[in-house]
Amino acid sequence: MIDIAGAVAAEAIDEETRDQPESAHRAAGVDPVAAHYGDPMREQRILTTGVGLVDRSHRGVVAVPGDDRFGWLHTLTSQHLAALRPWQGTELLVLSPHGHVEQHAMVVDDGETTWLDTEPGMTDGLLAYLEKMRFFSKVEPRDATADHALLSLVGPEATGALDTLGVTGLAAPDQVALPGPKFRSGELPSRPTVVYDVKPLPIGGWARRVALGVDLLVPRPAMAGLVDELRGAGVPVAGLWAYEAVRVAARRARVGADTDHRTIPAEVGLIAPAVHLDKGCYRGQETVARVHNLGKPPRRLVLLHLDGVTTDRPPAAGTPVTLDGRAVGFVGTAVHHYELGQIALAVVKRNVADDARLMVGETAAAIEPA
Repeated sequence: MIDIAGAVAAEAIDEETRDQPESAHRAAGVDPVAAHYGDPMREQRILTTGVGLVDRSHRGVVAVPGDDRFGWLHTLTSQHLAALRPWQGTELLVLSPHGHVEQHAMVVDDGETTWLDTEPGMTDGLLAYLEKMRFFSKVEPRDATADHALLSLVGPEATGALDTLGVTGLAAPDQVALPGPKFRSGELPSRPTVVYDVKPLPIGGWARRVALGVDLLVPRPAMAGLVDELRGAGVPVAGLWAYEAVRVAARRARVGADTDHRTIPAEVGLIAPAVHLDKGCYRGQETVARVHNLGKPPRRLVLLHLDGVTTDRPPAAGTPVTLDGRAVGFVGTAVHHYELGQIALAVVKRNVADDARLMVGETAAAIEPA
């Protein structure tokens, strides 16, 4: 979609993979994606009030076929995948031995293959971990990024736009209620903590209903035809700037953008969608259980309103958040929102009050209470 008139290529985290130069990314068959198509504020309104098509084909895709894929992934990750069924989706995390977030992936199974799509540049790390843990399991994980592309229909009318593709009846996400601290074993259902409805696409690939709309995984050779079909039916395109603004306003953290090397799932809202609190052992489980039982993660994700901004460029990811001259956190994704002005996700110490007078560089910042 970078070749559509008016497209401006995305920058920073979305311009190229973290571990490969752009030339290598292009050689793998992955083009840059668009930040916007000439009017990012209008594109935001479209995604908030109607539906727009966003090119997210820079995301990494890992395919895991094999008879043992459910049980094998269940033992390696934070999610309850042993009960995942064909044409269902969910989310998972790969944690460090100390419980820090290393990988976040969205998941779909199509009856033959489990598909994991993850952040740009993180595919190699995820695949390396899976390869290392294969042992004698009947699985064949591979990098499928060059073969498959992810697009997203975003907005309240996203499911209606699928009628053009012959896909109907996608159910809303089904999420299990998060249990309180020190719940009894067996109270939490033995299934993924969130289940996304998935249906096959006639051109190959699938459609997955998620919180912000519908994700479409399609074979790359079919991508241009699908884009033309949706645009011909009146679905406008929108860039990553608009998508990121919608995501930030919804307080949905993005691993690698809104996290650091110390982030644990409870700090950034990843327990409910991606962590099953009553399943067998997996790497990092002890930290997850300890923090949940105590109910006190050391930091928390907040939405900041930035006041008196004098530059068109939002603060960079990693910019310190300070209170009385003392660092109490860092900024993740900062965006210009068409209604809220300049806003940002930030991770701050848990004891920072909602009414604290914060600073981001020379800019005053206020927390919007959850």
